[in-house]
Amino acid sequence: MTADEDAPVGGARERKRAETRRRVTDAGICLFIERGYEATTVEEIAQAAGISRRTFFHHFKSKDDILLSLQSGMGEMIADAVRNAPADATPLNAVRDALVSVCAAVPADDMIEIDRLMRTSESVQARKQAGYVQHEEALFAALRDRWPEAERAAGLRLVAVLAMGAVRLATDAFAREGGARSMDDLLRQSFAALNRELAG
Repeated sequence: MTADEDAPVGGARERKRAETRRRVTDAGICLFIERGYEATTVEEIAQAAGISRRTFFHHFKSKDDILLSLQSGMGEMIADAVRNAPADATPLNAVRDALVSVCAAVPADDMIEIDRLMRTSESVQARKQAGYVQHEEALFAALRDRWPEAERAAGLRLVAVLAMGAVRLATDAFAREGGARSMDDLLRQSFAALNRELAG
């Protein structure tokens, strides 16, 4: 079999895997909302998704990973947006605009519900905090790709750290206020405050 003949098979396999993950994620979220996170079992999620318990563990290590998977791709999405920022963008503004565009793609009601579910599990919360570090690393790598001068590395690292701090503050405010203000507004407010302090 040639490489060309094999390609569609691999592509079909990956599409099937992605479809199964989406089905499991959707089933899990629905059950978490209906029954509560702690009360929902892996077996119930697998049954609702139409798969076996064994198949569930081929896709997720635990039910925690269902919630965390909703945010797992965010770091790379933000990084890609930074790499594609306008030529005249500053690092901090490039990150701000990237964050706003990525967060704007998630409906506010979904964001509130996901955040509420995550806060019901201490283990998910702990891993969510670790996820911020991963996002920071992905963001720093994108900034270095965009501004590769060696002398800028320390400053770009600080931009990545401060940006994720702004995200955490905006996310906490969004949850505390129950979505009364959009993540767009909260992120812009956080970055405006950061810019004022840096300029001060």
